[in-house]
Amino acid sequence: MSIPHLSLTAARHLHLAAQGLLKKPRRRATSTDILPAIQRMSLLQIDTINIVARSPYLVLFSRLGNYSPQWLDEALLRGELMEYWAHEACFLPRSDFALVRHRMLAPDKMGWKFRHDWMHEHAQEIEQLIAHIHEKGPVRSADFEHPRKGASGWWEWKPHKRHLEGLFTSGKVMVVERRHFQRVYDLTHRVMPHWDDSRDLIEQSVAEATMLANSARSLGIFRGSWLADYYRLRQPALKPLLENWEEEGRVVRVDVASLGEMWLHADLLPLLPQALEGKLAATHSAVLSPFDPVVWDRKRAEQFFDFHYRLECYTPAPKRQYGYFVLPLLHKGRLVGRMDAKMHRKTGVLEIFALYLEEAVAVNASLEKGLILAISQFAEWQHAKRVTLARLPDGLFTSCRSGWEIDIA
Repeated sequence: MSIPHLSLTAARHLHLAAQGLLKKPRRRATSTDILPAIQRMSLLQIDTINIVARSPYLVLFSRLGNYSPQWLDEALLRGELMEYWAHEACFLPRSDFALVRHRMLAPDKMGWKFRHDWMHEHAQEIEQLIAHIHEKGPVRSADFEHPRKGASGWWEWKPHKRHLEGLFTSGKVMVVERRHFQRVYDLTHRVMPHWDDSRDLIEQSVAEATMLANSARSLGIFRGSWLADYYRLRQPALKPLLENWEEEGRVVRVDVASLGEMWLHADLLPLLPQALEGKLAATHSAVLSPFDPVVWDRKRAEQFFDFHYRLECYTPAPKRQYGYFVLPLLHKGRLVGRMDAKMHRKTGVLEIFALYLEEAVAVNASLEKGLILAISQFAEWQHAKRVTLARLPDGLFTSCRSGWEIDIA
């Protein structure tokens, strides 16, 4: 059987189809769309930077359009989701608890995320914390930030945050909700009352095989070397794995212009004829998070989209090339640029300090229309009343207008 030959554009479109970013949403989102969107991606990375919308909410907005961020919080509270270390700290379907349980039971292998010496040194206080949760119910680390005047006992001491994070990494507690984005922890045996390690635990090799399969499905089309990063796994023996998947019909080989051999997941086979004919059109324009699965593997984003991205929020300001928290811009299947922005919530202004286009991107009516709509919808979702733009590429937004007041300084 001959190997299908795909253009780079077609391959990108297949990947975006797998991620839910190929076309605009056909209908207004509802609360029931949260879990399927995360299942499609397998993982939703968590980051706390709040200069614009926090990353997990933005990743969902890029796919669902205007929706209530509260729906993500409610899905966690209902028990549809859980949090744990996957790519990094992530939301994932609670039905995937078995995939990460082996990590919880071997926290010493989790590197900086678990400090055995700390947990051993403070064992008595930690046992008191567990007893407190058992008796009083779920807690936040913020509940213990300020000591009670004149009181004595463990709650006067302030390393509660490290205690809870150690208990979280070792699987003794789970996050059951977020209040103002602060984690609320409860005991795992109360969150998962029907789970029994002696009965339900699966071997690490089996769990990791499922993680790799999830990665392949969520990427849609991939190089073998891209798989392991999705769940932060060690690189597996790729040749026997992929050959086995090929025999089982899970993947097929494809040849992609400039990238060579890649693998297409079977879920995308119905789209392959359109892709081969160049008819798999991308219509979506969107503002992306720096922690979107499309770009979180910086090497993959560079190889696949020719998009070099580095997060510069931890870089001293004078050394930044683009800005503090720069958002990738997607337009019709390409990563066409990036923008440095901040949402001023008190004044209702979305301030775009600078917008940059990639070198090979030409300004035309389609690009202008797509970006102005994406930015306007992004602003509207954040309840901005106004958008201001400062540094812009030559010729951009000179002919476009939208319902938003856009000041070009």
